[in-house]
Amino acid sequence: MTSSDVWDDPTAERYDADSAEMFAPGVLDPAVDFLAALAGPGPALEFAVGTGRVALPLAARGIPVSGIELSAPMVERLRRKAGGPSVPVLVGDMATSRAPGRYSLVYLVWNSIANLRTQDEQVECFRNAARHLAPGGRFVIELWVPPLRRLPPGQLAVPFAVGDEHLGIDTYDLVTQSSVSHHYRRRPDGTLTHSAGRFRYIWPSECDLMARLAGLELAERVADWDRSPFTSESESHVSVWRLPSAATGRRG
Repeated sequence: MTSSDVWDDPTAERYDADSAEMFAPGVLDPAVDFLAALAGPGPALEFAVGTGRVALPLAARGIPVSGIELSAPMVERLRRKAGGPSVPVLVGDMATSRAPGRYSLVYLVWNSIANLRTQDEQVECFRNAARHLAPGGRFVIELWVPPLRRLPPGQLAVPFAVGDEHLGIDTYDLVTQSSVSHHYRRRPDGTLTHSAGRFRYIWPSECDLMARLAGLELAERVADWDRSPFTSESESHVSVWRLPSAATGRRG
């Protein structure tokens, strides 16, 4: 059983509206450009495909895209969209579920690997990505760098969004590497709602070790989809690992 939160029907119904900033062309287009260049003619597989924010525009470029998604209500929203029925989606856990075939690209965006709240599951997610890759294929994740330097002694919370309609605060447990993202939203009817998502944060170096355990080697790390250099001040990273061409028999 996965430790991930499972998006229920009401949450899935609000997901696109609550995440509208992530659908903006300035945010989405660079991600799709980056992934399309790596996928080539494909095929590509998205772990935690959700409502198809990335999968659908990538498929619209002619790349065969499949997905794995834990939440059936999220998949139902994807199915309602233009092009959605043509994207095969397996409802299951991205750490263990096996989609048919081999892929030139497996990708996992917008911090979604952190939905797996144990280190063991995160290691298995890397291994599952490697199992799906054709020799020479790439595994890509987009992930935030925990802003722990912004935590004064004794403080456990960091705001990440402050606005009239949305206040977001992350709380951290430095012992377990767990965090909770709290979202307070003002709805159009004036009501206030609170929701929370639970995560396990991962450092870039820890990701590299997980990749090595899966038989993958680091190919590239940048700060964002625009390929800004990754530095000690970067608040996020886009990392690409490659399955060596001679590694066919090493996938576990």
